[in-house]
Amino acid sequence: MKTYRQAAILELVDHEAIHTQESLRRKLRGRGFDTTQATLSRDIKELGLVKRAGDGAYQRAGAGPTLRAEAGEAALRRAAGEYLRRVDRVQQFLVLRTDPAQAQPLAVAIDRSLAAEVVGTIAGDDTILVIARDARRATAFARRLEQWARE
Repeated sequence: MKTYRQAAILELVDHEAIHTQESLRRKLRGRGFDTTQATLSRDIKELGLVKRAGDGAYQRAGAGPTLRAEAGEAALRRAAGEYLRRVDRVQQFLVLRTDPAQAQPLAVAIDRSLAAEVVGTIAGDDTILVIARDARRATAFARRLEQWARE
């Protein structure tokens, strides 16, 4: 259980700006991990998490400044404008259509963007399945992609 909980902690701090242990505890509870503050504090120490200088959010030690998310979003914006042709949403799933041989670069841009709405992607030749955290986030992400595709 500890290994799964710590993996969830790393995934959360890698994808979201989490500033407090209480916020992290609530997010873990939402994923099925009911943990105490003392256990969470030990996990943070064992994982070597530190607070970022810029905004005070947790990050892995040595991760450096997180301009990565901003750069990832800019790359995704460019990729959506270049490759995206159509978006269809079904519940928390998005099906993205591209021209042939263009699904992979768009899927990589989505994955590297670390978009908080996205759990993961599966890409073929001209189709990408994007799995969002829930239907509301799928809608928001689809709207953003469609807007960037029109730009």
